Amino acid sequence: MTWSSFSQKKVLKKFTSNLKEITILTEGLDDFVLENSDTNFIEITLFAKNSDEQHIGVQEKNNEIQIEFKLDKIQEKEIIFRKFITERLQRANAIIKVPKGKKVIVFGNNVDIESKDFKNDLKIYIENGIVKLNEIKANTLLKLYAGLVYASTKDVNVYVISNNGKIKVDTVFYQKKYQKKEPNAINKLTITSLKANIFLTAQ
Repeated sequence: MTWSSFSQKKVLKKFTSNLKEITILTEGLDDFVLENSDTNFIEITLFAKNSDEQHIGVQEKNNEIQIEFKLDKIQEKEIIFRKFITERLQRANAIIKVPKGKKVIVFGNNVDIESKDFKNDLKIYIENGIVKLNEIKANTLLKLYAGLVYASTKDVNVYVISNNGKIKVDTVFYQKKYQKKEPNAINKLTITSLKANIFLTAQ
């Protein structure tokens, strides 16, 4: 079961699936928010200010749901200058709501991500971005080259490596590595990075 609706610069797709794993490809997005759905529907809302054509691609293959975003390509000369400006050019973002029980894997390059106390197992693989994990409520794995990471890790096992970035837990700084084991914890946060600055709240 699936349906879509369209309005100016906004697309909504809503559907159900029995598959238990979702892969999100973030190419074309500047940022997106991931949260749990209150229903059995997977709900994707796409906003794109600089794109006249915008589509949400969904397909089922290899026993997983794959979500991608198809937007107008910005001009090549704009891509060249993208790294020199502070405002992103695509100005596209999405909100993705997922029912409980479905594992989510995210792939991307330069993208900001916010996980709103997500209750599903989550894996994120990106090059660079601001990642706000909020309260960790399921097993979470994050691998990134550089960026900023924020998370609340109360009653969670934690394993963090950032070779050339800062690791700050509450008010204390750690060099390259931080590890915490909670005797009764059932969830684990793992972060691996070369240059990201990581800020954790443990209390």
